[in-house]
Amino acid sequence: MSATSFPLPAHFEAIFHEAAIGIIVTNSAFNMILSNEYAHRLFGYTESELLGQNISILIPNHLKGRHEGHLSKINHTPVSRPMGLGLDLKAKRKDESLFPIEISLSHFKTDDYIYYIAFVSDVTLKRKVEMELILRNQEINQLNESLEAEVESRTYALQNTLEKLEIQTKELESSLQKEIELGDLKTRFVSMASHEFRTPLTSILSSASIIEKYSHTDDQAKRSQHIQRIKSSVAHLTEILEEFLSVGKLEAGKVEVRPDTFSVEEFLNDLVTEVDGMRRPGQQIVVQSVGHLADFVSDTSMLRKVLLNALSNALKFSQKDVFLKARLEENNLLMEIIDQGIGISEADQKHLFERFFRGGNASIIPGTGLGLHLMDRYMRLLGGELKLSSVLGQGTTLHITLPRLSYAN
Repeated sequence: MSATSFPLPAHFEAIFHEAAIGIIVTNSAFNMILSNEYAHRLFGYTESELLGQNISILIPNHLKGRHEGHLSKINHTPVSRPMGLGLDLKAKRKDESLFPIEISLSHFKTDDYIYYIAFVSDVTLKRKVEMELILRNQEINQLNESLEAEVESRTYALQNTLEKLEIQTKELESSLQKEIELGDLKTRFVSMASHEFRTPLTSILSSASIIEKYSHTDDQAKRSQHIQRIKSSVAHLTEILEEFLSVGKLEAGKVEVRPDTFSVEEFLNDLVTEVDGMRRPGQQIVVQSVGHLADFVSDTSMLRKVLLNALSNALKFSQKDVFLKARLEENNLLMEIIDQGIGISEADQKHLFERFFRGGNASIIPGTGLGLHLMDRYMRLLGGELKLSSVLGQGTTLHITLPRLSYAN
């Protein structure tokens, strides 16, 4: 059957030529025997230019070799292939230009002849849209990545801000707590000061008023007695003010350690003499030293303040003898001040080194509540340690561990 003698019924011919897709029919040698108007427009050929030509004239030059293999395979085993199987196919126009296509292949037999039908679609617009979609997707992905990076950055910045806010909140809470503590300290200070100052000031005022009444010479003994009360009250006020000043200096870091060499035994004996006037009738300070305690190095001024405070407390809170023990252990001076007084409850022992704190059973005994706090601060400066053990109603023992200093301190 020749290429020009392939008849089509009239109604099929109308469908064939008016179809909105390119249709090409070839024989088994892949020579074109029919083509419709749409195919002519796609490839730029007239019907007469295509008839009898091999399909290979529509194949891009660089793909002809591979295409011949495909045609041989199809001719050997004819198959039908639907349109659009994901193949990236291109066709060649008469002017040698290339354009993307999709092809659906089919075949049929007539009078022992096999024919192939190719339905060809120009997918230039489709590929353009697909490419635009790909580009849009790439842009979207880039935007997503950029957004994720921005979100991550903002999240990190937010976390950083939250951490800073948390730190600031803690600092504010700490500051607020300090303000509360300071307010509490002020309240306790005013309460303590008004109580502690009132007694000596009242005594001074009372003694001064009484002295005015003693105008005769034989009243001198009475005047001396009240003058001594005034001196004692002034000394007590001076002691209170000295404690306040010491707290201020320690808090401001204005107290420096000044090491010097001294004999511990002589130092302790001098202290006992200094507090001798504080003893109650029949009360003794018993000094017990072990070993050779000469040539120890520390700040005697600070140590004196610590021990004077310790001994005065022991004498003040006890009716019985007070024991002062001292011994050397390697480079440490170990001391104990033991009284047999009212003792301190376990609940109060937790707060003894706090400023202005006084035990519940010590309220009737004069004091500022600064003594143990000052002693603890001085011992820290000296690199030492201060511990206290006590049983309510039985007495208190103050344990002091003092390291030997070097003059480099």
